[in-house]
Amino acid sequence: MTIKPDGFEPPHPPPSLFEADTSNPHLAKAVELRDIFARDAIERDQSGGRPEAQIKLLKESGLVNLVIPKEFGGAGEPYSTAMRIVREFAKVDGSLGHLYGYHFSPLQNAVTTAQDKRSQDILRRSAAGRWFWGNTTNSFSKSLFGRQEAGKVVLNGFRPFASGSHVADYLMVAWEDEDTNKRSFAFIPADRNGITITDDWDGIGQRQTGSGRVLYKDVEIDGSEILPDRPQVPIALLAPLQQQSVLLNVFVGSAQGALAAARDYTVTKSRPWIYSGVERHSDDPWIKRQYGELWIKVQAATALADRALSAVDAVYAKGHDLTAEERGEAAIAVASANVLAGRVALEVTSEIFEVMGARSAVRPLGFDRFWRNVRIHTLHNPAEYKTRNVGTWFLDGEFPEPGIFQ
Repeated sequence: MTIKPDGFEPPHPPPSLFEADTSNPHLAKAVELRDIFARDAIERDQSGGRPEAQIKLLKESGLVNLVIPKEFGGAGEPYSTAMRIVREFAKVDGSLGHLYGYHFSPLQNAVTTAQDKRSQDILRRSAAGRWFWGNTTNSFSKSLFGRQEAGKVVLNGFRPFASGSHVADYLMVAWEDEDTNKRSFAFIPADRNGITITDDWDGIGQRQTGSGRVLYKDVEIDGSEILPDRPQVPIALLAPLQQQSVLLNVFVGSAQGALAAARDYTVTKSRPWIYSGVERHSDDPWIKRQYGELWIKVQAATALADRALSAVDAVYAKGHDLTAEERGEAAIAVASANVLAGRVALEVTSEIFEVMGARSAVRPLGFDRFWRNVRIHTLHNPAEYKTRNVGTWFLDGEFPEPGIFQ
């Protein structure tokens, strides 16, 4: 993570800045890819569009098959390994962290229902083809409707916030029945006739996530592609915890990456303030104190995120023996980590400019991408309601009712 200009040697060896445990070969591969992604992360962030070359590298690496069980051709890694890779990518590129994390949503859906033949078939084919997944399942949008026709459903409408659809091999799609309003889901190829990926995402951050609209015009869904209704048992209600884990690890990785990049700039480029009385910017007591506070905050957010990952791994390991109470305890762990991670990431990605100095705030250096990515991502996940859930549990012992975000 340390980037030094030619000929510069820091006065002391830098601290270990949240480096991954590369004894895990999957994390070692992720670190290699992270460093490749870092080379043009600033340019890609500013141009937006599709990170096609980066997705190609991800597929070639096999990391797209990380959580697919070995019996279906995957690596069989716990979900926490995928989230630690999300952090690594988010250290340099929030969009790729986001895309990689959301790629696992349909796969985890299939993993938790792997007793049915449809899910088993999807897992085997996805592993064999090293598919990259996108989604068109936005929970708030009632804008895609299906009508029943002999043995199939025909979809018309659109879905917004369809992250990953622009680089996907396969999509998870959700729609409402035009007569009954019942929501259904299916796994379908991204190149299905009638699907148009609009590439109209123009947010201030997460510029390469393709989080715009996907249009459906007379798209046919075969009855065999429609997923069976999931039983309302605890193991089938983990999708919100999975999604929230992606968000919080994008936040943590962004904060870690911003802090590491700021440190490198401070010790190599920053100039002391004229009234500081020091020759090196890094010798200013103000700068030392502020970096100390930022380091402590990021460590705290990382520790709580690690605790949440352990909780999520534990509930997935329980399988169909998972109880509602165990699911609720994991929901509190994830919510707590999410609140702190978002808050710390916003603080760190903003405050680094104060300790780097005025010359750091120019577009070619790209430090602004960390804040923009975190800012837009936190807006999709208001911390206020998670904090209330944690407070309610703390006071009354009441777990949040399973829902879209909890």
